[in-house]
Amino acid sequence: MNSFVESLTFLAKKEGYNTTHIPGVGVFKASESRAREPLCYSQGVFIVAQGAKRIHLEQKTYEYNADNYLVLTLPIPAECETLVVLGEPLLSLLIDIDVSVLHPLVRLFDHYQQTSDSPGELLEARNSLYVSPVTDSFSATVFRLARCLHSPLESEALGKGLVQELLFHILNGEQAAPLFALARHNTHLARLERAMKYMHEHYDQSLDVERLASMANMSPSTFHRNFRNMTSSSPMQYLKKLRLSKARELLQDQGIRVKQAAADVGYESPTQFSREFKRYFGLTPQAVSYSL
Repeated sequence: MNSFVESLTFLAKKEGYNTTHIPGVGVFKASESRAREPLCYSQGVFIVAQGAKRIHLEQKTYEYNADNYLVLTLPIPAECETLVVLGEPLLSLLIDIDVSVLHPLVRLFDHYQQTSDSPGELLEARNSLYVSPVTDSFSATVFRLARCLHSPLESEALGKGLVQELLFHILNGEQAAPLFALARHNTHLARLERAMKYMHEHYDQSLDVERLASMANMSPSTFHRNFRNMTSSSPMQYLKKLRLSKARELLQDQGIRVKQAAADVGYESPTQFSREFKRYFGLTPQAVSYSL
């Protein structure tokens, strides 16, 4: 067992997501493989110590494992597989992307002319996520961050700096253009993120493309086109997937009634909710609720 695996094994006290002493940094554990299923991925960096995951988005598949990490610049509903070897649970480090930490780093890269706008703009139009190989410098920082998480004192004293160091190594990678685009105020990706944050905070309310497009400072047609390019879903399809994913969390985590879950995520018709839930997840909301 390598040191990174040992560190995450110590930190992963339970199945699923485990918080740490550093806000926005968590450890995920899964002891069993899971077949391909819909999942709403959060914006962040996903670093696997053991096991593997696959994301299926439209016709593309992204696998990340101990040799490759995933960067997701926008929260995206996708389909996910979890691959676990018996006796060796999947262990991964999850780090939220804090744009306020990215900004000064990107300014430094620009100051030292380590990036160029045109390749980043070109790549930004096609990708909001990517998988990149783990380098020695990246791995060394990840290990020190994982060890730091064992101590509340070290986490508070060193944690922010280590996260910043890790983001530096990610920005220094060859495929980091989407991350640069996220940190630059006027790119399509950065403007889309503002609208998507609003969707995630107000998914239970009535939202339309015109209103969301204005938040991104785009025309409705441009917003719709760029949104689909980045997420492989239209804005309204994305909103539906987001609502259904939130509803499943309510049913699984809080055990509330199906009718209440439908209302809490913005559905006026429980019948429509149940129909769309089954179409998306392959199970009725009642089956998810009763399986607890």
